[in-house]
Amino acid sequence: MFARGTGSSGLVFVGEGPGEEEDRRGEPFVGPAGQLLDRMIAAMQLGRDEVYVCNIVKCRPPRNRKPELEEMNLCRPYLDEQLSLLQPRVIVALGATAVQGLLGTTEGITRLRGQWKLYRGTVPVMPTFHPAYLLRTPSAKREVWDDLREVLRQLERGKSGTDASSS
Repeated sequence: MFARGTGSSGLVFVGEGPGEEEDRRGEPFVGPAGQLLDRMIAAMQLGRDEVYVCNIVKCRPPRNRKPELEEMNLCRPYLDEQLSLLQPRVIVALGATAVQGLLGTTEGITRLRGQWKLYRGTVPVMPTFHPAYLLRTPSAKREVWDDLREVLRQLERGKSGTDASSS
């Protein structure tokens, strides 16, 4: 599974991997979690196609289990090339697997959520909860909205040439 969107806004969302519906349709984030992601993007006053949406792994693991480190590592060169070509100004890592795959950390999403990190030492990454988690835990939506407002501020700073992110 490749991706969707153009990334013309400078914003990339990275998720875990395709689920059953995504596998069937050949596009990331089209199931219920994807519909919520689309609403989140719209709330940011961005069009669905203005952002780039991709995953750490490019195919669904057996029994829809969490991707293993070896699987993430096998897909990593492909993801790195995608991001190299796009040159995003900001990346949003959706959930623990995305954070681990992008940053090579073993820290959990609860600890990292809302704290700027850097991809390859240069691109600001905002770790936040995955939309699937928000479907199960609606009370966490406020925290994610706070994270997305920080992303919007970072995108504005990037336009003016200043960058306040840290590692």
